[in-house]
Amino acid sequence: MLDRSRRNLLAWAAVCLALLALLATLVTWNRAPLAGFDTWTRDASSWAVGIDWLRSVMLLVEDAFNSVGMTVLTVVVAVALLVKRHPRAATLVAGVMLATGLATTGLKMLLSRERPDWQEAVGLHDTLSFPSGHASSVAAFTLLLWVLASIFVRRASMRRLATAGLGALWFLVLLDRILLGRHFPSDVIGGTLLGAAMVLLGLALLDPRPRSISETTEPLPEVYTSQRRLAVVLNPIKVEDVGQFRHLVTTMAQESGWQEPAWHYTTVEDPGTGMALKAAEAGVDLVLVCGGDGTVREVCAALAGTGIPVGIIPAGTGNLLARNLDIPLYIRSAIDVGLNGQDRAIDMVAVSGDGIDDAHFMVMAGMGFDAAIMEGVNEDIKKRIGWVAYVISGLKSLMFPAYKIEISVDGAEYTTHRARTVVVGNVGYLQAGMPLLPDAAIDDGLIDVVILHPKRFLSWVPLAWRVMAKSARVDETIDRLTGAKVTLRATTDTPRQLDGDSIGLGKELTMECIPGRLLVRVPR
Repeated sequence: MLDRSRRNLLAWAAVCLALLALLATLVTWNRAPLAGFDTWTRDASSWAVGIDWLRSVMLLVEDAFNSVGMTVLTVVVAVALLVKRHPRAATLVAGVMLATGLATTGLKMLLSRERPDWQEAVGLHDTLSFPSGHASSVAAFTLLLWVLASIFVRRASMRRLATAGLGALWFLVLLDRILLGRHFPSDVIGGTLLGAAMVLLGLALLDPRPRSISETTEPLPEVYTSQRRLAVVLNPIKVEDVGQFRHLVTTMAQESGWQEPAWHYTTVEDPGTGMALKAAEAGVDLVLVCGGDGTVREVCAALAGTGIPVGIIPAGTGNLLARNLDIPLYIRSAIDVGLNGQDRAIDMVAVSGDGIDDAHFMVMAGMGFDAAIMEGVNEDIKKRIGWVAYVISGLKSLMFPAYKIEISVDGAEYTTHRARTVVVGNVGYLQAGMPLLPDAAIDDGLIDVVILHPKRFLSWVPLAWRVMAKSARVDETIDRLTGAKVTLRATTDTPRQLDGDSIGLGKELTMECIPGRLLVRVPR
């Protein structure tokens, strides 16, 4: 719908309003064609209200989606959008819902249609009937949420689920109005047409998508003359339509003054390193990387120290680096930040250990429970339902056995600990926004260590509470260390992971922070 021109949106709005006008004419001046259509629901309404539990449910639905309920829902959505820094979308939601309410009231007063004479006696409505206020408001609200889902929800499966759920909600409210006898069928059809018209008019007047940085801020001063050459490293399995994605990036790049990008696709054999090196050898001024945390890690490691900034377009499940750098998860906005944001020097961490080649991570490494989660994630489930796959794997791995581990920080003597997991992080927030390392900063030249040892199954509950509350207290259950170089040495082979990717069993990991090694594009 957002890809339609303003003229197209206005044309569809005109169609909805024309049908509404025709229906209003039939309702007020010549009801004969609608008489049978509007009265067949009398028997259905009598049957429904005769079932006590069903009547109670219908009255509950009525109260939940009346004018007060819809106002509350509208405010909640608008405030949430403002908190997420989407003022245009918030304005659209508030404006359309207000306009829908005013238009509904105006039409009711103009047409003055009486309610059905068979409506349920409990909460009897003596106001006017056409169009249905419940129908117009819920139609506008569900259509707005559908538009927002099409903008901000990346996974097609989740968008389809949202569409089905919103459609079911709209139908439930309309059915509720008819079975309670509050409205004729033509009332709820009219309300739906009005709500749809208001949404289409709103979209024609205001595009809810975030505006480009280049439209809202002054350009940054250039330290040196750039030819604005651009390369994109793409993990093709992470986007739904490669052709559409290429068109979007190319269009936005050219609008922002960049040359047409050179494209490099990752493969199973090379998840990004070779592509990033080719881009660097070609002398590009910026590399955009689109993929999950693994692809981002490989590209960042290859470009570290080159002075070429990296723009991150998060398209994975965790997107931990992007989240910690406040890079938006909405792909269009992430592309905008990559093209027009400002550069920030961040740390990266060099990693070595038994059984692995020298590597790097940008976000975190771990040994124990967290690595077992990554190892146990079912890739097919992950593709279908995203982060829920990690929850399922986490429940399976919750009582990963405790093990003994020795830890050395900055070359000091090893200290011995009991742990179910040890996480070494370059950032503060991990999966699901959990502040596991609240003092960590990605540009402080240090890495932070957290050692978790819940002794029993139920011990995870107070531990999670302490983590979410950012408690500074340490004990045998949770301990913290900080330094520039950290070595972990377990007594038995233990699962290990880097940035959410399992690297297999092993006994040792050595990690050293390399300050300011990489330039990344972040929001201004």
